[in-house]
Amino acid sequence: MASNAQRRDITRDRIVKAAASLLRDQGPAAVTTRRVAQEAGLQPPALYRLFQDKDALLDAAAEHVFAEHVASKQTVAPSDDPLEDLRAGWNTQIGFGLANPHVYGLLFDPARARDTPAQDQGVRILAERVHRVAAAGRLRVSEERAVNLIRSAGTGTVHTLLTLPPEQSDPHLADAAFDAIARAILADEPAVPTRDPAAVVAAFRTLLPELPSLTEAEAALLDEWLQR
Repeated sequence: MASNAQRRDITRDRIVKAAASLLRDQGPAAVTTRRVAQEAGLQPPALYRLFQDKDALLDAAAEHVFAEHVASKQTVAPSDDPLEDLRAGWNTQIGFGLANPHVYGLLFDPARARDTPAQDQGVRILAERVHRVAAAGRLRVSEERAVNLIRSAGTGTVHTLLTLPPEQSDPHLADAAFDAIARAILADEPAVPTRDPAAVVAAFRTLLPELPSLTEAEAALLDEWLQR
């Protein structure tokens, strides 16, 4: 027999999935207590016991949709080309935003900004891809800056494409934005000390965890010097 906690989790899952479907297909206005309860096969009081208000339910629904998206990204095995994997991740993220404008709007609205498990995992996946680029000697900036530049450019690109009037839509904007970011963060070819010292530094930082002769404190100090 299921415990009270298990029954509560099952009920919450039904509510979130129903709300996520309404949010994805019809937008936040469709996520009403009556509609969600009806779709979940529950009575409205069940929602009040699990969610403080509509905003909390919307946040949970948006997180659910984004978590499914992030989970699908984790099933994609890396290729032999870290640069192509970085571009593929960019295209996937832009595609998600354009296909899920209501969800994207909630997740990346500065007024509602908060860290969620799915968003944190999404950033980790991006950071792993950037790390592979750095290890290949192709990064001319720090990994942290590259991640932040890609994230900010991606969010801005999706927002712009979603708000442009149909007659001004630019199908090549996302590709152009990625190319601009690539020029800002990537070295033209694998790092050679006499050609791009910044790329050498970025590549060397990826090797710090593999230097057993350094203590943790020494590695941290060297990493700080390299960042400078």
